[in-house]
Amino acid sequence: MPTNLFSGAFPLHAPGRTVKASPSDVRRNNRSLIFGMLFPSEQLSRAELGRRTGLSRVAVSDVVNEMLGEGLIRENGYETNTTGKGKRGTLLSIDSSRLHVISLDLSQPHLIQGAVTDLLGIPVQRMEVALSNENKVNVQTIIELIEQLTEGAGKVIGIGVAISGVVEANGIVRDSTMLGWHDVDLKTKLERHFPVPATVTNDVMSSMLTERFFGHGGANMLFVKIDRGIGAATLIEDMAILGENFAGGEIGHVSLDLNGPSCPCGKRGCLERLLSAPILRNRIMNAPIHQHARIIAQAGEYLAKALSMSIGLLDMRDVCIYGPPDIINDTFLESAQSYIDRATASSFHAHTVFRRCQCGGDITMRGGAIAVIRDHIERH
Repeated sequence: MPTNLFSGAFPLHAPGRTVKASPSDVRRNNRSLIFGMLFPSEQLSRAELGRRTGLSRVAVSDVVNEMLGEGLIRENGYETNTTGKGKRGTLLSIDSSRLHVISLDLSQPHLIQGAVTDLLGIPVQRMEVALSNENKVNVQTIIELIEQLTEGAGKVIGIGVAISGVVEANGIVRDSTMLGWHDVDLKTKLERHFPVPATVTNDVMSSMLTERFFGHGGANMLFVKIDRGIGAATLIEDMAILGENFAGGEIGHVSLDLNGPSCPCGKRGCLERLLSAPILRNRIMNAPIHQHARIIAQAGEYLAKALSMSIGLLDMRDVCIYGPPDIINDTFLESAQSYIDRATASSFHAHTVFRRCQCGGDITMRGGAIAVIRDHIERH
């Protein structure tokens, strides 16, 4: 039976702790299981949900009726009965029409993107705020944008904000170099102002959620985002690996060349100084045209070199790379693939494939909405 990020991947209790489950814990877990079976596009009957989850008929009925009343799911036609015998079951699916999420993407240069989305993370209303050249963002600007988005948005179940940097599970932005933020409790500030919960996530983790549910990502994936900076997110058996200090994907300041270009962090040869989009574009602009492909190929090799140890350690087959098409092109991917093949090929290691993410420009904002939906399901 396939699993996903809703069906048991985000446990009610911290791993390694033994806690007796209360009736409310059991109910939340059942909600998560059933919603996860339907999300994003499955259509299943109550009987089939019972078979797949192992829940009793009564347990399935209680959870389904509750979620129908909330507007999370809907009845959507009848099963096709190939035998022609017996009553056909009513199909259930995600209801994308009644509930909404406010989602903001703070990871882009000179711009905050916001949207009202449905329960599939698809924007139904958009809004943007242009930033100054200093790219400064303050909480009041975020609040004002959310206020505008909530007008006429209908029933909103939560607010999602995706931001570059180290974001703790409690919604505190511990460090965001791009925004100049340190120890900002964004979740608390938003929840004091709005009557719905706020979910704050790292932008790469948000993007990975979109790739997992609406792209080609499976339960095991290494996701890399290349833009102004370099970030990564790891999914193992549908469990997102955050790291002990919530900085598990912060690979931009790993040094690959101790004699390389200096970095603002104080080191030399950091990954961001070797293959972030602005750095590569500047190098290409100042190089003869016949060297352009070589610069991109070298960047692909640098990335594969940086990831090779993690790929071998975790036995990862799928590496999905999101980035601008002028950087993450065939030359980049072929160079990265060639290096990783040479570095990790063995009789016992599965062949690792580097591929380009095809989810489009809303990937981060959509993932921020999915994070809200996940938290809503597990909280109620």
